[in-house]
This record gives sequence, C-alpha cells and structure tokens, in this order.
Amino acid sequence: MLRRNFKHIARNPTSVFNAILMPIVVMFMFVYMLGGAFSVGTRYIDYATPGLMLLAVCYGLGATATSVNSDMTKGIINRFKVMDVSRGAVLTGHVVASVLTNVIAIGALVGVAFLLGFSPSAGFLDWLGVAGMVVLLGFAAGWLTVALGLAAKSPETAGMAAVPLVMLPFFSSAIVPAEKMGAGVRQFAEYQPFTPIIETMRGLLNGTPSTSDAVVAVAWCVGIALVGYLWARSTFTKRA
Repeated sequence: MLRRNFKHIARNPTSVFNAILMPIVVMFMFVYMLGGAFSVGTRYIDYATPGLMLLAVCYGLGATATSVNSDMTKGIINRFKVMDVSRGAVLTGHVVASVLTNVIAIGALVGVAFLLGFSPSAGFLDWLGVAGMVVLLGFAAGWLTVALGLAAKSPETAGMAAVPLVMLPFFSSAIVPAEKMGAGVRQFAEYQPFTPIIETMRGLLNGTPSTSDAVVAVAWCVGIALVGYLWARSTFTKRA
C-alpha cells in the first residue's frame, strides 16, 4: 500500500508541488517580502521556521484526502476485498505515506532555511524532540485527513475538506506572535491546537524547551490522532 501511494504521489506534479515546493515558496515570501514588517524580538527566519515547518505538514494534506476518497469512489476497494489485503493496511498506507512526505518536505524546508541564515541553538536531544514532534503531528494530521477524505462525497470535496487545516496555522503563532494580534483573534490563536505545537518546536530549536507547551502539544496530537483513527475506521467499515 505504501509503495502504491508513493507511485501515485510521484505521478501527480500538483501534489509534489503542494507538499514540498509550496512551503519553500511561502518561506521566501514571508522572509524576503514580509519579514521586515514584523517585530518578533529575534531574526525573522529564526522565528518563522518552526511555523513554516508546521505549514509544510498541512500543505500536503489535500492530496491525501483526495487520494483516500478516490480509492472509495473509483472501485479499487472492491478489488482489494477479493485480494489478500488487510483493510487496515489500506488506511495505514495513506497515513504512513503522508508522514514520510511530510518528513521529506520539512527536510527540504529546513535545508533552505539554513541557506537563508537560519541558526538554531538546538542540541542533539532538542533536534530529536523536534523530529518526534514532526512525526507525531504528521501522524495525527494524517489520520484526521484520511477520515475527512472518507467522509467526503467526491475527490473534489475531499480536497476542499482539508483547506481549514491549511488555513488554521495562519491563525496561530506561526507567522507573528499571538500577543500582537487583535482581540478575539489573539485568544483564538492562543488556544487553538497548532500554537502549542509551534511553540514547542520553537523552544526546542532555540535550546529553551517548554515543558508546559510540550505537554499541551502532545495532548492535542494524541487527541486528534485518536479522533481521526476512530472516525476513519468507522467510516471505512460503513462505506467498504
């Protein structure tokens, strides 16, 4: 299933662009065009990179939702039923492919960030923490996206269902600190799930990890993963 999903990704230039190249384009836009307009107390590239890493996870989700829905609506599941294929493998293959795509996208993004002057203070254990956070976030977002893809009526609506997950990071501390936002938006940014995840990665990369942020971030990821998994399995059982 994983090999099959990667072949589909490689044959779809749009999904490759959205998952890997689009986050790099956004990084250039914010760092070179808009970065000078933000006062964040440090170099903007150092502040923005953790948030852009989260954006890199979100930008590839639309392709995952569309792919899952295509499997359900184009008859391939009926072929899998008569083959020696685990039903769980069909869903898990999409999730693992999504996580690995996220890792590749973030690796490319961080490489470009270093070329632009990114200079984190993280040690080896801090980098391990960042990697763990990225994988956990990708796993949680992957299951939720698979559930959204299964619930959608068509591949087109499945792709649209993932749009809120792409937009949500812009209403977090990814681009600017939450305390600099207006009333209402500031409170939303402070209490939505992506902000503690970003702040956890930002603290790790700065060499000043926050235990409270990390606990909240892990709790959000585990909760999202559990909801996505149960929703996906229930919907898959009904539709398959």
